[in-house]
Amino acid sequence: MEKQKLTIVKVGGAVVEDEAQLKRLLADFIAIDGPKVLVHGGGRRATQIASRLGIESHMVEGRRITDGQMLEVVTMVYGGLVNKHIVACLQAMGANAIGLTGADGDIIRSVKRPLKNGIDYGFVGDVKQVDGEKISHFIEEGYLPVVAPLTHDGLGNMLNTNADTMAQETAKALARGYDVTLVYAFEKPGVLADADDDASVIPVISHDDFLRLKADGTISGGMVPKIENALVAIDAGVKRVVITQATAIANGSGTIITA
Repeated sequence: MEKQKLTIVKVGGAVVEDEAQLKRLLADFIAIDGPKVLVHGGGRRATQIASRLGIESHMVEGRRITDGQMLEVVTMVYGGLVNKHIVACLQAMGANAIGLTGADGDIIRSVKRPLKNGIDYGFVGDVKQVDGEKISHFIEEGYLPVVAPLTHDGLGNMLNTNADTMAQETAKALARGYDVTLVYAFEKPGVLADADDDASVIPVISHDDFLRLKADGTISGGMVPKIENALVAIDAGVKRVVITQATAIANGSGTIITA
C-alpha cells in the first residue's frame, strides 16, 4: 500500500526574523500538497532578547550554551514569541496550526547532553524518542503542527534542542507511516560549491560526496551538521531531503541529499 506524502519544513535564521520573508514562506508552505509539519528555529531572536535582559549569549561551534537564565529566555522566545506568532500567521492564512514543544503531548523527549570535549552545554537536549503516532494524530485531526526547538526530559525540565535535529528526528518517526520529504529552508538557494556564488548550487550530494566536500573545505561550518542530519534521515527511511532557499520550498529546487 502506497504511503501518503508528508512534507516537513524546517525554517530558521534570518527568515524567522524578517516578517516579509516569513509571510512568504508560510504562504508557500501551506500551498504544498498533503499533510505538513513546520519546525522552526529562532536563535537570533533569543540572542536579541537575552541581550535586552542583560544576559550574555555564549556559543561553541554554533551551539548555544544554555544555563538556567538562558533556558528561561529560549523557552519564552521559542515556545512563546516565535511559535505563537507563526501559529497566528498560519491561522490568518486559513491553516489550522497548532503550536507544540516536545513537552506538549510528550511528543519529543530528550536527555540532557553530557559533557562533550570538556564542554558543559547546560540545559541542552539530545533527542531520545519522538512519538510519531501522536504527531500523526494531530495531523489526522486536521491540525498543522508547528514545532518549537524545545524538548523535555520527562523529569520536569525543558531542554533547548537543535531545530535541524528535531526536524530530522521528527521526519524519521513519521517515515514509518508516511512518504516523507524533509526540507531545510534557509537564506541560500542550496549547498554552494562557492560560498560567494549563489549560482554554484550543488544539485545532489551523496554520503561519499559529503565526505569528499567536507575534507576539501567546500562544506564547512553550520552546513556540516545540517547535511549530517540529512544523511541520518535518509538512512532511517526518509524518502527525500532538500536543502534550499526559503523562497523555493514549493518548487523542488536546491540540493537533494541522497544515500
